[in-house]
Formats: sequence, structure tokens, C-alpha cells
Amino acid sequence: MIDMDRIPESIAVIMDGNGRWAKKRFLPRVAGHNAGMLAMKEIIKTASTIGVKHLTVYAFSTENWKRTEEEVSGIFKLLVKYVDSELDELHKNNVRVRILGDYSIIPKAAKNSIEKSLATTAENTGLQFNIALNYGSRAEIVRAVNRINEDIRGGKLEADTEVTEELLSRYLYTGDENGNIPDPDLIIRTSGEERLSNFLLWQSAYSEFAFTDVLWPDFTPEEFKRLIEVYQNRDRRFGGRK
Repeated sequence: MIDMDRIPESIAVIMDGNGRWAKKRFLPRVAGHNAGMLAMKEIIKTASTIGVKHLTVYAFSTENWKRTEEEVSGIFKLLVKYVDSELDELHKNNVRVRILGDYSIIPKAAKNSIEKSLATTAENTGLQFNIALNYGSRAEIVRAVNRINEDIRGGKLEADTEVTEELLSRYLYTGDENGNIPDPDLIIRTSGEERLSNFLLWQSAYSEFAFTDVLWPDFTPEEFKRLIEVYQNRDRRFGGRK
């Protein structure tokens, strides 16, 4: 049983295993992504119900463009399908949708769906559901440095401004423009892989990690709660001693 008084404020999930799930069933990869979308829907509900404040999912990385045109196109069509079918329920449940990453270059229909979800849920105050879309953490850090340079040249920052951890953090996708998303307390990765894959490199400095062999489409609210219980049994010292 998880301790409801110690629910992690911010959880990030690397949703891995859609392709392998489909391959095991002799289905096209897009069928795995569709099944993964249904799993994500249940995890959003669970996170909202138990009191998680921020849920961040790795939906599409800057490296995912290397996949086949058919798979990439299928992923974005599923994004449109998800927004069309779930936006009303997300809004009803007071969920606020935010995007991490440069979604300006994704297909127009998907971009329109994203902007619709952002506008519809902008004033909601419940779970903040952060979708990392066309996101890569190294690109995010480079972007932050360039934005600081631009603001120095433009006079928004003093010429002798010292770049601190706090300043750099403000210029990340998780910074002020998205309402200061807290660094993840817990990062979950499914499918048995144990790496970050260019996800939240800066923000994960003191995150706890939990890995499961369960493929993402098979990831259930029960497994989600089990990993939260694993997290709650950790001793977080942030480099110090007790």
C-alpha cells in the first residue's frame, strides 16, 4: 500500500516498449503506439486521483524522427486522435496540459490539436500533464544557453550577468514559461531498459529511478502504484547525510 501522505509531487515516465509489444503480437508498430496511448490514459487518471501534481511523459524525442515515415506519421495521427477523444475528459477533471519541446515543426493537424489542448486547459488547476514532444534534453540545454545570450544582447539581462544553476533552470522548457515544473522526484522507465535516452538530463540530478520489465502498453495503474511504493521506501539524502 502506498502512503498517500508521501505521494511524489512530480513523476516523469519514459514510455518504452510499444514496438516490442506489437512485434510479439505480429502487429504493426503503430498498433503498439495505440495500445500505449490507452495505457497512458489510465496512468493520467491514476496520477490525478492519488494527488500527483506533475506528470511528465516522453512522447516523442528529437531522435524519433529517424524512424520510418509510416511510424512517425502514425504517432502524430494518434496524437490527434487522443486529443479529439480525451480533451473533454481532461478538462472536466481539471487537468492542465503543457508541452516540453519544439512542437512548431510537427505536422499541422497535430500542432493544431496541441494548441487546442493548451488553450482549453490553460486555467485548470489540477494535475499538470506535461508532454515531452519533439524533445531532447541536450537540445533543451543548448536552447537555454542561446536564449540567455539573446537576452543579454537584447538588454533583458545585464551584460555581466552570472549564469547560475537557478538562471539556467529558468530558461529550460521546465522553467518559468511552463510554470516552473519541479524536478522529477521519480523517473519511471518501462520495458526493462535502464537509461535516460536524452530525457530531463538537467532536471534528473537527484531523481529516484524505478525500472520495470513491463512493456508500456501493459503498464497498469497497479504497477504504477507499486513503483511509487518502491520510491517511498528509498532514503533520499540529496548528497548529504542524516
